[in-house]
Amino acid sequence: MGLVHNIVGIIGNVISFGLFLSPVPTFYQIYKKKAVEEFQPYPYLGTVMNCLIWMFYGLPIVKNDNILVLTINSVGLAIELIYLSVYAVYANDRKKRVRTSVLTGILVAVAMLCLHSHRVLFVGIIADVFNIIMYGLPLAIWKKVFDTKSVEYMPFWLSLAGFSNGICWTIYALIQFDIFILVSNGLGSILGAIQLGLYAYFYFNGNDKAKDQVKKPSELQLSDQPRGTV
Repeated sequence: MGLVHNIVGIIGNVISFGLFLSPVPTFYQIYKKKAVEEFQPYPYLGTVMNCLIWMFYGLPIVKNDNILVLTINSVGLAIELIYLSVYAVYANDRKKRVRTSVLTGILVAVAMLCLHSHRVLFVGIIADVFNIIMYGLPLAIWKKVFDTKSVEYMPFWLSLAGFSNGICWTIYALIQFDIFILVSNGLGSILGAIQLGLYAYFYFNGNDKAKDQVKKPSELQLSDQPRGTV
């Protein structure tokens, strides 16, 4: 069972890595325009906190045999900090730049202080809360889908990857039972399945005219989708 557990964890790492990279088109757009325009830093700030907490949860001093949780969230933290650095550089005004930098520092400091106790229960509950928030981000996109009767705001492959991420980490948690990984990713799997169901329904039954009234996928803030969480 240990081998299967590790294989599933490695697959989960690969999927999560892909999801962490999903905002690259957004930041390429920011780089080209030399401005953040209407894009907001909050999803990235939330993901930084999420990665920090799951990194703690993956440490041997908190939970044994969770090295794959530690590795992917360490990588995710580095990627998200790069995104926030780019955002700060191209922020439209000084206030936005300072606010993003200060919030990033505060989140890192709070995570380090609050998780100093290394208690499994404490860290696990906080990790689940932030993971559920990450999986819940697409709810705003669901509203747009219902309003426009169009799936233009719901990139299929990103939705499928989010669903696959939840399924993979749910299986990982079931093989060597881990209630904290199971709860948030089990819920994420359900939300992902509903999202794919909505996509299928409105893709085949939606109003095509509504697609002309919304932005193209390349213009969307892709970070509003769930990314590589555990």
